[in-house]
Amino acid sequence: MHIILPGRTASKIRFLDDREHQSEGRGYVLMGRKRILVWSSGDKEGGGSGFEHLVLNSRSGELDAKIVGVVSNHEFGGVRKRADRLGIQFYNYSGPWDADVYRIFDSTAGKPDLHALSGWLKLVKGLDPKSTINIHPGPLPDFGGHGMYGHHVHEAVVKAYREGKITCTAVSMHFVTPEYDQGPIIFQYKVGMDKSDTPDDVSARVNRYEHGWQSYITNLVVQGMISWDGHNPKSLKVPPGYEFLPK
Repeated sequence: MHIILPGRTASKIRFLDDREHQSEGRGYVLMGRKRILVWSSGDKEGGGSGFEHLVLNSRSGELDAKIVGVVSNHEFGGVRKRADRLGIQFYNYSGPWDADVYRIFDSTAGKPDLHALSGWLKLVKGLDPKSTINIHPGPLPDFGGHGMYGHHVHEAVVKAYREGKITCTAVSMHFVTPEYDQGPIIFQYKVGMDKSDTPDDVSARVNRYEHGWQSYITNLVVQGMISWDGHNPKSLKVPPGYEFLPK
């Protein structure tokens, strides 16, 4: 099922049927599972691999939550193809994006417990910063901010590595505030580099680590083991012995 957001008012959106708010398990329905809405831009040809891994890990149990839908700004792009194949609710709106639009999607999806940005390229406003996270393909804060996404990050990282300014790249995750990549960092995993690396090499390597870690960290957040108050970065709480914050 696809829902296309045609206007700026909630009255023009068909809300999810109650049955879609339930989680399907092995032959039975799990009523108490946390619910996640994924945001993934992709493009006209591809994208959405992180979204797909979240779905698959949700179904395997590694991510103890239900993926209730995915939002993309490309109506017929790669994300929609994956949503079709996986049987996941697909939402589309091309823009413009402002706080009201984000709140409409939040309501349309039934107020999910967590918003997970996975390759989402739009500035987010209007969602609760306590329950919105993003994965970023480079070391934060140095390789984040406006315009620093995807291949732009990897090009900057390779340049800095060749200039001797850094010794590795990283996969990062953070809570989302109304400024690009400025929310508290909740995860950073170093990824090695070689002097022969191209941006494409780094992209492929980082992508593998993103897929390996995203569901694990997302699960810690949706289960309340990583949290903050939405205002003060010093309020960040992580599990005892947690070793994945930037040093």
